[in-house]
Amino acid sequence: MAIWLLLLLSYAIFPLYSSAISITNKITPGFPSSKFIQPEQQATKTTTSKLYKEKFFTQILDHFNYNPQSYQKFQQRYLINDRYWGGAGNNNSPIFVYTGNEGDIEWFAQNTGFMFETAPYFKALLVFIEHRFYGKSMPYGGSKEIAYSNSSTLGYLSSTQALADYATLILDLKKNLSATDSPVVVFGGSYGGMLAAWFRLKYPHVAVGALASSAPILNFDNITSPFSFNNIITQDFRSESENCYKVIKRSWQEIENTAAKPGGLEILRKSFRICKNYISAGSLSNWLGTAYTYTAMTDYPTPTNFLNPLPAYPVKQMCKAIDDPATGNNTFEKLYGAANIYYNYTGEAKCFDLIDDSDPHGLGGWTWQACTEMILLTDGNTEDSIFPASNYSYNDRLEFCKSNFNIEPKPSWIPTEFGAQHIHRVLKRFGSNIIFFNGLRDPWSGGGVLKDISKSVIAIVAKEGAHHVDLRFSTSEDQGGFKM
Repeated sequence: MAIWLLLLLSYAIFPLYSSAISITNKITPGFPSSKFIQPEQQATKTTTSKLYKEKFFTQILDHFNYNPQSYQKFQQRYLINDRYWGGAGNNNSPIFVYTGNEGDIEWFAQNTGFMFETAPYFKALLVFIEHRFYGKSMPYGGSKEIAYSNSSTLGYLSSTQALADYATLILDLKKNLSATDSPVVVFGGSYGGMLAAWFRLKYPHVAVGALASSAPILNFDNITSPFSFNNIITQDFRSESENCYKVIKRSWQEIENTAAKPGGLEILRKSFRICKNYISAGSLSNWLGTAYTYTAMTDYPTPTNFLNPLPAYPVKQMCKAIDDPATGNNTFEKLYGAANIYYNYTGEAKCFDLIDDSDPHGLGGWTWQACTEMILLTDGNTEDSIFPASNYSYNDRLEFCKSNFNIEPKPSWIPTEFGAQHIHRVLKRFGSNIIFFNGLRDPWSGGGVLKDISKSVIAIVAKEGAHHVDLRFSTSEDQGGFKM
């Protein structure tokens, strides 16, 4: 797989620069996305990681208006690794840029081993740019409290502003490095993969190509079925064990029935080792559903620590726990064993907090994006779904967003801005040099590009692949991260 991607990068993305690039056949192969929900360089700061140096760039608040508020500045973080770079000048060695997701950029850099693996073969400079309003890239003086305080401040959090940030930073960086002729390729996974594809389409003069991994750019405005996401999760579990699927499917009603009995919530608390601060049938069901969803997304063939510490093939391990004959007919004990795979694989947790609002990866801004433009259709369940049958309801999203932000979502804006309707016809006409990767065990693959569109807009499909597993390749895996 790694060799295939290297060849595609060489010949599909870099036809004009092939003389400056060498490849080898000795490479070793190795968010979440929530469902719901005049620039100048600053001084370099070395982080504790050996993978990169941390830098900051003075970015403008609003790229698309000219009122006084628009000219406010903030410090945007990016990470850089020049260990393998062949330099500018006569070499014109490439620059590989990761288009940051909805979280702390270090989290993504440490889980994108493929870029570090390919850098030596292309003599590439590596740059990971943090998305505005995430991590340390907070407007309003770096204050998250102020930046997230209301819809007026959060209004500057959008994909179009983020793409403009990336373009501005990349061009300034190339100028400072005297590397104006060095080709730029953008990489991204999940929402970052969507941004990578859109960046190539919107800023073709900045990036010569893109690798968009697990990028559900078609998961909008009735283009993709709202049942697709959970259908894939269902198939992931059902393919491991029919009994596992049936136990989970019937458990939702059993949880409701138990909760309705006198003392039922206490039975559920003890069965699932829930902390004593709070429990309800709904919160418990959401807690279990989250575990199944993210385990399906990260069903990697190696142990990882991307979302939580997980074993290799965690869906298989969950179903083994459910199918364990030692638990007999005790549904809750079976589910507890499965939930433990996701929430407590290290065995350190003494109880589980259903109202834990900690955010270790800084994903909080996604709720705003999910209420404005990122209206991803994922909440429908057929009668065969592993989750309770239900139809997708835009009104549920509308009510939530009005209640939390006093705004209405714009479900048609992303397809209008970037194109999604009739994508194969549209990109065949004007798109080029984009690789779309999707693993079919990834729930988001239902909204991805799964067929080649042209000779240079290519789809790679891994039948057993999980969420952006291609970007996770590394020569030395340590809990899912890349080490040098």
